[in-house]
Amino acid sequence: MRALISVSDKSGVVEFAKGLEALGWEILSTGGTYKVLKENGIKALEVSEYTNSPEMFDGRVKTLHPKIHGGILHRRDIKEHVEDAKKHDIGAIDLVCVNLYPFKATIKRTDDFDEIIENIDIGGPAMVRSAAKNHASVLILTEAKDYGLTLEKLQNNSVDLEFRRYLMIKAYEHTASYDSMIANYMNDRFNGGFGASRFIAGKKVFDCRYGENPHQKGAVYEYDDFISKNFKVLKGEASFNNMTDLNSAVMIASAFGNAPAVVICKHGNPCGFGVKENLLESYKAALKCDPISAFGGVVAINGKLTKELALATKEVFTEVIIAASVEPEALAIYSDKKRTKIFSTESEFLLASTESFNYKAIDGGFVYQERDKLSDDEVANAKLMSKKSANEAELNDLKIAWKIAALTKSNCVAYVKNGALVAIGMGMTSRVDAARAAVAKANDMGLDLTGCALASEAFFPFRDSIDIAAKVGVKNVIQPGGSIRDDEVIAACDEHGMSLYFTGIRHFWH
Repeated sequence: MRALISVSDKSGVVEFAKGLEALGWEILSTGGTYKVLKENGIKALEVSEYTNSPEMFDGRVKTLHPKIHGGILHRRDIKEHVEDAKKHDIGAIDLVCVNLYPFKATIKRTDDFDEIIENIDIGGPAMVRSAAKNHASVLILTEAKDYGLTLEKLQNNSVDLEFRRYLMIKAYEHTASYDSMIANYMNDRFNGGFGASRFIAGKKVFDCRYGENPHQKGAVYEYDDFISKNFKVLKGEASFNNMTDLNSAVMIASAFGNAPAVVICKHGNPCGFGVKENLLESYKAALKCDPISAFGGVVAINGKLTKELALATKEVFTEVIIAASVEPEALAIYSDKKRTKIFSTESEFLLASTESFNYKAIDGGFVYQERDKLSDDEVANAKLMSKKSANEAELNDLKIAWKIAALTKSNCVAYVKNGALVAIGMGMTSRVDAARAAVAKANDMGLDLTGCALASEAFFPFRDSIDIAAKVGVKNVIQPGGSIRDDEVIAACDEHGMSLYFTGIRHFWH
């Protein structure tokens, strides 16, 4: 039996090669892998010696040879293939262990295009695809975590077609992801990210029990390694819906940097927010906005879940808590709450992905865009449009309201008072309906909106929303501006003695 081993990631490769050698396998290798194997006492044969053909063009051509690909590709069950192999002195290669040049690591490390080009693997993907195509006869390994299982099956003579197919699928996933990454990078570099094709490649992190509904399958995939690195399960199992709610909650909480922000979300929308002197006070303020919707919701804590905070959150049924970190005592408090799930990013503050794009599925495809970016400068640089201006504390509430509105489903309006969300209307078909819904809910909760800040993620098309706001005592308004009736809205704010700021930036979220 003969194996060809040529890997970029050399984790576990020595132990794997030793295991194969102990089973009587002949080992072929190349370059750095060959050197490592020889240094560790493994009797490997260099590919150039095996093919009797030297490496050429600075190593660009070494495995692209009939003795390699013929050895991998010829079918052992077809007489003519076997005879051709014998005629051309092509020995069988029964196992290929290959992972590819570190293209991802290279583009993260350098912008030097010549170096990037040299880290595009050619021979590796060709061997992987060849071995995967002929998987009935050739084992193909692309991940170190499969080394142990493969050795065990070889030792027990239990390699079957199911296992071969398992490795084959992983091999095509490996090359497909690799090629997608290269194509996307080239389009990003030379076509502004919008080439003729765009590839969405993700690696499964875990299965969900089901999708949005019990009759649907679901799973979580990641583009890079952000989720697997920064999402730690401390208690319970994250569902499909949990993950989408968590995403919304964390995006809002993390938008406040190192501030002690707490967000409560339900069905992907915020129903509570607070940023006070500490996380406990922030949570209490957030809960006041809509304690009814908070029941069974998701709480995102931009800091540590302490014992004291855990006792407070436990007073209302909370389905999911995600915090930057969690004290063991806090986790113990929830030990008797089987339905509550707790997760952590194991960091000082909550982390959000820095991906530069996002997309949404539509029937038959997807729409793709640059990711919307929210900046603190949007409020700092907002233009005063009214006669009255806001003071420092009021500007802080405008900033909070603006961020919440920008990260909430359109159409939306957010009312903030003293660092806490006191009313919100979201996902409405008209902006005035969002304003009415928010005020109605605040009235139901017995909340006083007098003196609060109002933010809209897009312009007010009419003065009607301003008139509604004035009736409940709103004193400061922020919006993008840009309506043909901006003058009417400005006049309404002046009439009611409100300050009005235009950011010039719209943040639709559909």
